[in-house]
Amino acid sequence: MHRRALKAAALAAFAVLGAVMSVQAAPRDTLVIGIQQEPTSLDPTADATASIDTILTRNVFETLTTADQSGAVQPLLAKSWEISPDGTVYTFKLHEGVTFTDGKPLDASVVKYAFERAMAPDSVNPTKTIFALITAIETPDPLTVVIRLKEPDAYFLSNLAMGDASIVHPDSAATNKTDPVGSGPYKVKGWVRGDRVVLERNDANRLAAQAPLREVSFRVIPDPNTAAAALFSGDIDAFPVIPAPETLEQFKQDKRFVVVSGTTEGEVILALNNAKPPFNDIRVRRAINHLLDRREIIDGAMSGYGTPIGSHFPPHNPAYVDLTGRYPHDVAKAKELLAEAGFPDGFETTLQLPPPPYARRSGEIIREQLAEGGIRVELSNVEFPFWLSEVYKKKLYDMTIIAHVSPRDLNNYIRGLDYFYGYDSADFRAMYDDFRKTVDPAAQSDKLKAMQTKLADDAVHGFLFQLAQAGVYDARLRGYWQNAPELITPLTEMSWAE
Repeated sequence: MHRRALKAAALAAFAVLGAVMSVQAAPRDTLVIGIQQEPTSLDPTADATASIDTILTRNVFETLTTADQSGAVQPLLAKSWEISPDGTVYTFKLHEGVTFTDGKPLDASVVKYAFERAMAPDSVNPTKTIFALITAIETPDPLTVVIRLKEPDAYFLSNLAMGDASIVHPDSAATNKTDPVGSGPYKVKGWVRGDRVVLERNDANRLAAQAPLREVSFRVIPDPNTAAAALFSGDIDAFPVIPAPETLEQFKQDKRFVVVSGTTEGEVILALNNAKPPFNDIRVRRAINHLLDRREIIDGAMSGYGTPIGSHFPPHNPAYVDLTGRYPHDVAKAKELLAEAGFPDGFETTLQLPPPPYARRSGEIIREQLAEGGIRVELSNVEFPFWLSEVYKKKLYDMTIIAHVSPRDLNNYIRGLDYFYGYDSADFRAMYDDFRKTVDPAAQSDKLKAMQTKLADDAVHGFLFQLAQAGVYDARLRGYWQNAPELITPLTEMSWAE
């Protein structure tokens, strides 16, 4: 009996040990991602803050099309589409059985509602211009959407992948800012303002089986030192665009992490209020460009991470034109231009800086560079809600620094005095209109190059550098994107190595 009892106890112990080992071997299904910028809303169709799209697009809210890591258009809610020979009629076929997290169906009538809402005169959609050419939306059956355009649009399919084109339901559209209801593989579990947004897998979703991660938190950490400390301590698992690039060398020496440097669509610009004196004088804008030393800004503010640009266009695009030599760093030439414009002794101005380190660090350097030409700059650090209200919406500013991270955003320059640039060029609008109607790829490329050159010649802004996606990731994490061709973080592709 004694020997049998020992044997039974041993078997029981092995069973307990096996259960413990089984628990320990369970795959990890949570992730914490660091971000610099807190979302101002949870509705990508209502606000221009980039972090809204980064967190919610494709995860919580879905679009008809999406993009892969190369930027190529892929199907999402639309499983297929056909385009008429003249490029003005798009017929989309939707997936069957798609529902929102509240159980309501997503069919053709909902797509029609979402786009007509975005197009409406009272729409607050941050990029409503992408819908400007739509003349009619038809729904011949619940799974078919026919969109008719006034004329061809070279970017139409790509633009439908943006968070601004998210499909929202009429019953929840008004409350999505704080209580989002989407059709994606994740839903919002909680939003602690100033701290984090937590997503949890929507197990009822058609894509849930492809999502290894059960819960993902986006932690808001704008301070560079705090971000680095959170990574080293394990409080966060990844920071795709780390606010402290000078710390990357430390992470490279630590085998717990992988440092990845990719490209983004983010053009960092010294935005000049073209509608306000003295920036309405092209000589002043050109003088400012001659005072800028992009390499000094990139080295000083970004530890060398970033690519100099001379216009509003990403260097990784095949149609890119290197215009960085258009305004060489030349203090004497800048002073000459300022004198011609009536400012032989320079002038005083204000530079409003939102929180991201790329803005505030660049601002310090730019203040010193402009001082060489006699331009005396007062720096004003502002929070993002203030920036959105006073700079972006009310246009109450002289200069600011911002990264335009949306792809295909040359259309910002056709918005005239309604947009915060204050750039009102009939010539550029005609160039963009001509490009938009062009379907031949070679001709598109030529027209994109011409538009880049026009913006550089007009010295609309001080075009500084292309923001790098310099990120730090836990070495065990898989499936993250090195590059950011769209403002999306595709969580269904991420998992932990076993």
